[in-house]
Amino acid sequence: MPDLPPPFTTLAAPHRHDAVVEGSEFLAFAERADTPGAALAQLAALHARYPDATHHCWAYRILPLYRFSDDGEPGGTAGAPILRASEGQGVDHVMVVVVRYFGGVKLGTGGLVRAYGGTAAECLRTAPRETVRPRVTLSVSVPFEHLSALYHLLGTFDTGRGEEAYTASGVTLPVRVYPEEAEAFTAALRDATRGAAEMDF
Repeated sequence: MPDLPPPFTTLAAPHRHDAVVEGSEFLAFAERADTPGAALAQLAALHARYPDATHHCWAYRILPLYRFSDDGEPGGTAGAPILRASEGQGVDHVMVVVVRYFGGVKLGTGGLVRAYGGTAAECLRTAPRETVRPRVTLSVSVPFEHLSALYHLLGTFDTGRGEEAYTASGVTLPVRVYPEEAEAFTAALRDATRGAAEMDF
């Protein structure tokens, strides 16, 4: 069985938290992101939604990858505090963008760190979470006469499944199972199909 990454905690849904500090508005947006491309697409969407904002500061954490940006704020006052907020809240596969509308009062470096980091941390603290447990993918092939047995087992076990491919003799499809259930699933499928099913990791 292939080595799998450990389980991680991420956001179950996009979340927003707003704060006003010395007249400046800070709008924090947090969302799950499984790739850097997905994270940057979220940033682009917020740029389009708030084109007149003073700054769009952000950080993503998709272990072992992370990146952040101060977007014109003094170095170290925005992106790094947002990233630290993600680490402090124990979430992974997450993109956080804090949109700022300048309110006329300069906050200073300490004030900016507190405003960006605090708004991001509160957004993540109040966001709905879920634990993601990696699965292994089995390539399962069964003759047509055992298709109903396969579908029954897919409903019995907590599985995910990919697209079916039809062959002359039956159906092949990828099935995603939790590692600790892989052995039980393969044994049950062999029994249900009287040994006719073929499975490969």
